[in-house]
Amino acid sequence: MIEHQLIQGSQEWIAHRTKYRNASDTPAVTGSSIYKSRSDFLKECATGIAAEVNATAHRRFDEGHRFEALARPLMEKIVGEELFPVVGTDGVWGASFDGLTMIGDINAEHKTMNDSIRSCQSAADLHPMYLEQMEHQMMVSGAARTLFMATKWRLEDSGEWALEEEKHFWVEPDPELRKRIVAAWEQFEIDVANYQHTERKPAVISEVIDDLPALTVQLVGQVTASNLDTFKTVVTARIQAINTDLKTDSDFATADKMVKFLDDGEKRLDLVKSQALAQTYSIDELFRTIDSLKAEMRSKRLTLDKLVKAEKENRRAEIVTAANRALSDHLAALLQRVGVPIPVVGGFADVIKGLKSLDSMRDKVSSALANAKIEANAIADRIDANRLTVEDMTLFPDFSAVCQKAPEDFAALMTMRLAARKAAEEKRLEQERERIRREEQEKAGAEERAKLTAENQTQCFPPPPVAAIRETKAPPTAETMKLGEICYRLGYTVSADFLSSLGVHPVATEKNAKHYSDAEFPGICQKIADHTLRVALRKLHDITKAA
Repeated sequence: MIEHQLIQGSQEWIAHRTKYRNASDTPAVTGSSIYKSRSDFLKECATGIAAEVNATAHRRFDEGHRFEALARPLMEKIVGEELFPVVGTDGVWGASFDGLTMIGDINAEHKTMNDSIRSCQSAADLHPMYLEQMEHQMMVSGAARTLFMATKWRLEDSGEWALEEEKHFWVEPDPELRKRIVAAWEQFEIDVANYQHTERKPAVISEVIDDLPALTVQLVGQVTASNLDTFKTVVTARIQAINTDLKTDSDFATADKMVKFLDDGEKRLDLVKSQALAQTYSIDELFRTIDSLKAEMRSKRLTLDKLVKAEKENRRAEIVTAANRALSDHLAALLQRVGVPIPVVGGFADVIKGLKSLDSMRDKVSSALANAKIEANAIADRIDANRLTVEDMTLFPDFSAVCQKAPEDFAALMTMRLAARKAAEEKRLEQERERIRREEQEKAGAEERAKLTAENQTQCFPPPPVAAIRETKAPPTAETMKLGEICYRLGYTVSADFLSSLGVHPVATEKNAKHYSDAEFPGICQKIADHTLRVALRKLHDITKAA
């Protein structure tokens, strides 16, 4: 923060304020101020013409400065340090502080006690214009907190000031409020640049409606005295002069008053008629005239009343429709920018409920429109920020539905989806690797089987002719082996019938024992192996065919 050696309230200080976004102006910018409307401040900034400070405002300012000086020791006692009035700036942001500590870590803000502050139980209960001003001050100064104090003092007969009331709260920084303040000023400056002057009408004063002449009727068997003809002439002229082309607030006010005037005239005619009847004489002409005037007044009153109500609704509708159109145009521009519809509703009809004048309606709607634009801009900025964090938009096929999430929530969602995608990709790669492994295994198995088949075909010993085997009879004493010896060498049991199916026959038989040539053992093994391989290949073929 840069400090400026300026005296608050001086001409130099006033000139300095025109260059910055000031804390005391923030409530007017947001529309929360009870002292200056957003529309008035917008006009002031756009034209450079400031409203003159009236005597009431001067008294309020003077009283505020006096009470602030009186309250400074109280605030210093609570803070525990000396407080200094400071004028400071930080970039485009400016503030005038009632008090700052030497190092600027604590800010102090004083207000004159009022019913609004008096009813507060905590800092959260303070009017938004106070909280916005203090948040702005902390943004400029970097203060960690603000002491808010309100006091009321009484001037004693001795000339000394005595404290009547005091209330104070500690106010902590609010990041979300700070964001709204920044956005409000940005939108306000856009509105200043696009400002178009609209003539503001003076306070509405209805036309003075002259009272009707006193209507008197005296009956003594007949009408002896009556100014009914004069009364009729005046009433008829008055009715004919009524303006039914209502355009301004003044027209509406006059018409509304005329409705009440006509209603009062009807009641007077009823009263005179009753008085005449009370005199026991019935004069047809008198009553016909009274009834005619009453009917004419009633007809005009009802017509005018309906016209007033209809025109008021038309004007209200025009104001609301214009605001809705402006908001729709703004949202359409944001849609072009971010590509996603922004669900902001103005609610302009609600903000003018209970308001009577057109000017007050326009002011409230103008502030509501600015706030709606600020909200829409914030959402658009959040969408842009979220989009910038996404490198692969395929992660968000539902981007339009989730793009408005808070940055931290959107980041968490993206982390979750990235993790899910990574897990799915790892699973897919593992499945692919497993498929490749199976294919390679099957290919290697097929190659190995083919190799074995080829080797078997080239190395297989042809079975000796049966006749040759049977003719070669070796004596039992030759190098022979019994069936049990063959089974022992193989490590499993085979039968003589199985060997015969392979073409292996005994060379001699002694009783029940069959003798085989020891020299044929390698060939016996080869035939058993060939048989086993053929059985395996047939089984594999069957499995492959079935699949």
